[in-house]
Amino acid sequence: MKYTKELEITKKAAIEASKIITEYAERTSFSIELKGKNDLITDADVASENKIIEILTEAFPEDAILAEESSQRTELPSGRVWIIDPIDGTTNFAHGFPAYCVSIALWDNKSPKVALVLEVAKQELFTALEGEGAYLNGKSIHVSGNNDPSASLIGTGFPYRDLHLVDDYLKLFKRLMEKTHGVRRPGTAAWDLCNVACGRFEGFYEYGLSAWDVAAGSLIIKEAGGVVTDWRGESDWLFGKRIIAGNEAVHAFLGKEIRQCFSQQDLTHKKNSN
Repeated sequence: MKYTKELEITKKAAIEASKIITEYAERTSFSIELKGKNDLITDADVASENKIIEILTEAFPEDAILAEESSQRTELPSGRVWIIDPIDGTTNFAHGFPAYCVSIALWDNKSPKVALVLEVAKQELFTALEGEGAYLNGKSIHVSGNNDPSASLIGTGFPYRDLHLVDDYLKLFKRLMEKTHGVRRPGTAAWDLCNVACGRFEGFYEYGLSAWDVAAGSLIIKEAGGVVTDWRGESDWLFGKRIIAGNEAVHAFLGKEIRQCFSQQDLTHKKNSN
C-alpha cells in the first residue's frame, strides 16, 4: 500500500508529540505568549512541533515542511510537503479545556496523501490514506447519512483575528440556530473536521483558518465519504481561509446559507489580508 511507511512514521511522531503535550498539561505552569490578537503559543507548541519535525526529517530528509510555529508558507511547493499543527486548539490547551489535537498531513504534488489527527485528551486517533478510507482508532468511519438539515448538528469556529465579517457571521449563526438541531464550537478545527468524518457533525464551516488547521482533517472527511470546498463551492480551501465540509446534502445546505449571508466579495479571501 502506497504511503504506508509515511503513515506509520506519522503515528510515531504524533504519539511522541502527544506525550510532550500531556507532560506540559500536567504541570502547574508553562509559558504562554501572544503571537497576535487572541493567538497564543505555549512551550508545549514549540516542543511538540520540534519533536514532530525531528522524527519526520530523520525518516524523510528531502521533504519540505510547513508548520505553524516554525516554517510557515503561503503556498505549497511542488513535491512532498508535511503540513503540521503541533497543537490545534492552543487556547483550549492553555486553559486546561479539552479538546486539542496534533494534526499532521503529507501532501504530494499539491494533493493530500496521508492524514492524521490525534485528539490528545481522549486519545482519539483519526487517520486516512488517499483511496484507502478513514479510520478512528483503527475502525472504519463514514460521514453521517442524515441528509435533513433540520435534524443536523453543525460545527463551526469563531473568528479571533479577522473580525471584519463578524456581523454577517452572527447573522449566519442565527439562521443556522433556527434551521438545524444546533451549532457547536469545540475550538479546534482539526477535530471539528474529524467529527464530521465520523458522523457526529453533519457539517462544518469556518473562516480565518490556516493550512495546518485543515490539511489533515479534509482528507479524513473525503475518505469518509464527505465533501470539502471553499465558500464558493470551489477548491481554494487550503490557503483560502474559508471552508465548508459535510455530507453532500448538508454541505450544499451550508453553502447556500453562507452565500445568503455574505457578499460575493467576502466569499473569497483577499490574499493580502490576514
